[in-house]
Amino acid sequence: MQNKLFIYNSLSKQKELFKPLHAPFVGLYVCGPTVYSDAHLGHARPAITFDLLFRYLTHLEYKVRYVRNITDVGHLENDADEGEDKIEKKARFEHLEPMEVVQKYMNTFHKNMEQLNTLHPSIEPRASGHIVEQQELIKLLIKKGYAYETNGSVYFDLLKYNEKYKYGKLSGRVLEEMQSNTRTLEGQDEKHNSFDFALWKKATPEHLMRWPSPWSDGFPGWHLECSAMSTKYLGDEFDIHGGGMDLQFPHHECEIAQSTAALGKESVKYWMHNNMITINGQKMARSLGNFITLDELFSGKHKLLTQKYSSMTIRFFILQAHYRSTLDFSNEALQAAEKGLTRLMKALETLRKLKPSESSTVDIKKLREKCYEAINDDLNSPILLSFLFEGVKYINSVNEGVDKLNSADIESLRNLLETFIFEILGLKSEKEIDIDKPFIDDLIDAILNIRQIIKLNKDWSTSDKIRGELNKIGIIIKDKKEEVDWEIE
Repeated sequence: MQNKLFIYNSLSKQKELFKPLHAPFVGLYVCGPTVYSDAHLGHARPAITFDLLFRYLTHLEYKVRYVRNITDVGHLENDADEGEDKIEKKARFEHLEPMEVVQKYMNTFHKNMEQLNTLHPSIEPRASGHIVEQQELIKLLIKKGYAYETNGSVYFDLLKYNEKYKYGKLSGRVLEEMQSNTRTLEGQDEKHNSFDFALWKKATPEHLMRWPSPWSDGFPGWHLECSAMSTKYLGDEFDIHGGGMDLQFPHHECEIAQSTAALGKESVKYWMHNNMITINGQKMARSLGNFITLDELFSGKHKLLTQKYSSMTIRFFILQAHYRSTLDFSNEALQAAEKGLTRLMKALETLRKLKPSESSTVDIKKLREKCYEAINDDLNSPILLSFLFEGVKYINSVNEGVDKLNSADIESLRNLLETFIFEILGLKSEKEIDIDKPFIDDLIDAILNIRQIIKLNKDWSTSDKIRGELNKIGIIIKDKKEEVDWEIE
């Protein structure tokens, strides 16, 4: 399939035709969560945004290596170089080992990601599993003169870097302005400049997560992990690096500086950033205390919620907005998404029952072109959805006898909608996700018990009809001498 995908590159501030460095292989790196609390609605947006990208690149027949990291060490409070590690702070509060906290919330995150129907990444590395790689990167930066050691800690020298390279490409920050506006904080007297950032921090006596190094027993800086892990798994140069817009500064700016200083060239060809989810116009974030966890959304147990919402409603809600635009939370918006999703799925059911005509009055080929134009325009999911709903109008119009579709066009429309709805947008029928497996098992067993009574009464016609109806929905009945088995086809 010919690639016409344009993506917005945060580095160049414009849309660019996507051309992989090593086609047909694509390297995709996405900043994953710091696992110290339950995943919230804000986590769902980057997960779904880059799942959409992953799905579409795969649909275009690229071989994608999708790497999404887990931060389990080094992320200090307020994204600074001072303060307590976020995971250690949670561990003290919950009276757990830090890695217990990591495992607990990583399990929840993975469960929520499966509920949202996001595909598993190819590799999901953890910062704590790549200490050696991070130390080797620090050694290289020291050797090249871009890092210095003070009292067992190692810092990146931004002024030195800025002499040869430009800092602030993503965010537009100017180093000279940062220098005049940055106030000196406690502990920053170790730094040559207040805006230098930590590559390695010497651990205080009470710090739990620590590793031996040539400089001290300590731990890596937050920014370092992504430089080390992205290049380890995707090479010195790779295609796409993604994450939330809130990571542009300082995290991704520092990552660019580290990688460029170490390698003498930039690692990433395209930078992509999703925008934030807001609530009452304010960023929804754990640090602001205004977030709603995904489990709360699915159960309805939060003071801001008027009902519970399915995982596919949440996915549909996020896809209704372009990934680079802000998305404001409200019950009304979620309820509208719920209705829209229901309408889409009902149309598919109607499509499967349509009776073909000899001719068609609807141009399915043109609809297909418009759908691809939308998704190729920087993953414009809201415009894509508007065209899919155009297909819904066609289905309803044909069903009401106003328009006509021949058998070939019915099949073409079905293929088009199912490809975009299920394969690319990653939506599922609510029927698939709301009824759990134990309920289905019990329901089918109850039907078969009734059928067994019917057979004892020698009502073979009704017994065969039940078998036939179950077979239509993919449930295969196997009558044996003394029992009945069944399986889902």
